[in-house]
Amino acid sequence: MRVYLTLENEEQRPIVLPIGYNHLVQAAIYNSISPRLSIFLHDRGFLYGKRSFKLFTFSRLMGEYEIKQRMICFNNVGLYISSPVKRFVKELANTLLKKGFMIIGENKLKITSLYFPPEPKIESRTKIRSLSPITVYSTLISPDGGKKTYYYSPFEDEFSKIIDANAKKKLYILRKRVIKSNLEIKVLSAREKIIMYKDTVVKGWMGLFEIIGRVHRIPIRV
Repeated sequence: MRVYLTLENEEQRPIVLPIGYNHLVQAAIYNSISPRLSIFLHDRGFLYGKRSFKLFTFSRLMGEYEIKQRMICFNNVGLYISSPVKRFVKELANTLLKKGFMIIGENKLKITSLYFPPEPKIESRTKIRSLSPITVYSTLISPDGGKKTYYYSPFEDEFSKIIDANAKKKLYILRKRVIKSNLEIKVLSAREKIIMYKDTVVKGWMGLFEIIGRVHRIPIRV
């Protein structure tokens, strides 16, 4: 389920944010749901073994912008927020409608529109365009015992394999289903994006992709 917001500064001035603003948008989302749900997602999340998943994502801020003194300046912005957990999206939308604003960084932004886009039809071959960088990585152990993060490009086989494995874990969390899939991600056009998340450099890829695969359900033995 997805919700799309359009926002503008209540003080009729530009929206000014650091170029690496993702953590500010994430904080704004946490602050726009109930404290109980916010604490659950932030501190615990949905568990699969030792892994924890938040099960929501959001786009980059969409709109015309200028870069000034290492800051990004928008006049108004659009934002997609998506989650397979309908309660999360509904609670977020209800809270924002009641408040009428969203605070991102030091900007108090008025919600000028809010709507739920129709659900896309997903078939065995589906084209998708990313709205935020897709990040796929592994943590490797170096010869001296240290840890190193390796970011995969969509031109490497591991890119598809890790996304496939990740999707299976999330499906099991949501529906307790185990599936056998043969997922392939074909690159139609892509460009690398290097972003800052707080003080960490993160690499991801934006572009147009084709998702190819067939799913076979495997019965769970109890």
